[in-house]
Amino acid sequence: MALDAKIPEGEIADKWTNYKDHLALVSPANKRKLEIIVIGTGLAGASAAATLGELGYKVKSFCFQDSARRAHSIAAQGGINAAKNYPSDGDSVYRLFYETVKGGDYRSREANVYRLAELSSNIIDQCVAQGVPFAREYGGLLSNRSFGGTQVQRTFYAAGQTGQQLLLGAYGALERQAALGNVTVYSRHEMHDIVKIDGVARGIIARNLVTGELERYFGHAVLICSGGYGNVFYLSTNAMGSNVTAAWKSHKKGAYFANPCFTQIHPTCIPVTGEHQSKLTLMSESLRNDGRIWVPKNKDDKRKPNDIPEDERDYYLERRYPAFGNLVPRDVASRAAKERCDLGYGVGTTKKAVYLDFKDAIKRYGKTEAHKRSLENPSAETITQLGEDVIREKYGNLFAMYEKITGEDPYHVPMRIYPAVHYTMGGLWVDYELKTTVDGLYSLGEANFSDHGANRLGASALMQGLADGYFVVPYTISAFMATQIRTPAIPTSHPAFEEAEKAVRERIEKLMSIKGTESVESFHKRLGKIMWEKCGMARNDKGLREGIEEIRALRKEFWENVKVPGEIFEMNPELDKAGRVADFLELGELVCLDALERTESCGGHFREESQTSEGEALRKDDEFSYVAAWEYTPEGEVLHKEPLHFDVVKPSQRSYK
Repeated sequence: MALDAKIPEGEIADKWTNYKDHLALVSPANKRKLEIIVIGTGLAGASAAATLGELGYKVKSFCFQDSARRAHSIAAQGGINAAKNYPSDGDSVYRLFYETVKGGDYRSREANVYRLAELSSNIIDQCVAQGVPFAREYGGLLSNRSFGGTQVQRTFYAAGQTGQQLLLGAYGALERQAALGNVTVYSRHEMHDIVKIDGVARGIIARNLVTGELERYFGHAVLICSGGYGNVFYLSTNAMGSNVTAAWKSHKKGAYFANPCFTQIHPTCIPVTGEHQSKLTLMSESLRNDGRIWVPKNKDDKRKPNDIPEDERDYYLERRYPAFGNLVPRDVASRAAKERCDLGYGVGTTKKAVYLDFKDAIKRYGKTEAHKRSLENPSAETITQLGEDVIREKYGNLFAMYEKITGEDPYHVPMRIYPAVHYTMGGLWVDYELKTTVDGLYSLGEANFSDHGANRLGASALMQGLADGYFVVPYTISAFMATQIRTPAIPTSHPAFEEAEKAVRERIEKLMSIKGTESVESFHKRLGKIMWEKCGMARNDKGLREGIEEIRALRKEFWENVKVPGEIFEMNPELDKAGRVADFLELGELVCLDALERTESCGGHFREESQTSEGEALRKDDEFSYVAAWEYTPEGEVLHKEPLHFDVVKPSQRSYK
């Protein structure tokens, strides 16, 4: 199957406008006859469901949480990018587009990225209108801060809880449409399969997680907005329930899976402390605005951080990347931290951590605040207190969270941080319209691959999710829905629904019948260890081949020895988890297979065999300038390639020095 990205003709700045100008539309009267299923209620899903409901479509919205507002988007901390140039520091739509393509190490599709940058300002206006309490400057304008990979301030934020505030805005819009009867929200429902009729996605099989019953739902189209697959690594910053099931079931029904090896390691997380942990906690990238990252210059230095004098500290990011310093992109910062720790300069009990220090920022802000208050000869204690107050206003909830978890006060002792799995740039392959290779099946937000290439710049996830839901798919889905106005609602008694439900039921019964001796959690933890060790921050041919074989053996053992307690027809979280881990065991092999195939280094994918003399990622544009789109077949995964063309931003060796 040839991959047609459906990129509009014309100059890149005109593509989206030209596309909309020639789009087939659906009249308001006909929209009321058309039904759309939306899987997921995070920023992409909630904004899409709310907007499509506002347009007049009949929308069914599904989430496995007990409330739509508990989607994992709520955990995003640092901010959302937009090219409004409020600080007048040189930002523009083009610059946001350029830095996103460069930050993704030239492995994203230009047209999609430019559209994202173009729509970014609309998102901020939409959210302000919804009452999202963005931080503001004294004069009333929205405040901005910096994130990695940029030299301008374009990140809008609400303290360290931006995702929560944005999700509440989208959730309010969703609930408004639910109250009007345009959207029906199904909480505690998990999608277990896509139903295809004549090659078109026409509905889903969902499991009611309270009763255990399987239920059938029809839709003229289905939108997958179910987030990323970072939990394939077990330990990640994702919520425990975050999973790949909706996307993976779509893949097994014909939707190609693109660039699965492009997973992001976030450099600013609370380090692992032992085998007892089931997840990791993110410390927002926004902290790198004011925190300085360092390690001792002496290996295995056992002194407390405040006892190490300034001339014995190595601010290694500032040393290696002077142009960007502590605000290099995530993949660069993560590998640099790993390199320091691997060489013996790590700190903490595990020696797998580096320091993030706010001492200088507190002193700087304190002096500025004292000057603003016209204080003459303020004491060091006064300066420190004033500086801490400024930091508390900007990052207070993050500092409180860190202290609660570690027992250490980051106002007086440097934070300890280390990289952890965070985001996935890979996902379902989609064209310019966000449609997968299955007709009628769309994918939005982190569930698709389209905008971030091999590395996502910080504060761009929220931007993509809301752009896709509020401003892209409400237009692009019209091209398909205009062809459906003569298609009546298909009864869920149709044989395709019967067949799909039967397959789901048999799989659940199989899981329950094994009655082995090992818990689901144990299998998940073992998978995560394989993924981290063989396909983590650095990958090589030998490790990837070993990882593939180990995952295959683990999957075989899972289906012979997993223990799932409880019953089917009841609320059974262990059964829910078993289905998700079974999908991760299949996905994990594909992630390793994709990483093995791509013998270059780019962004978050670092092949040890492909690096510069200075240890930086070395791309091979002549061989790998393509999107790897994998097709599921009973005989195994088949690789298809979508060539990437760069007409505006010419690929070059990425440098932040």
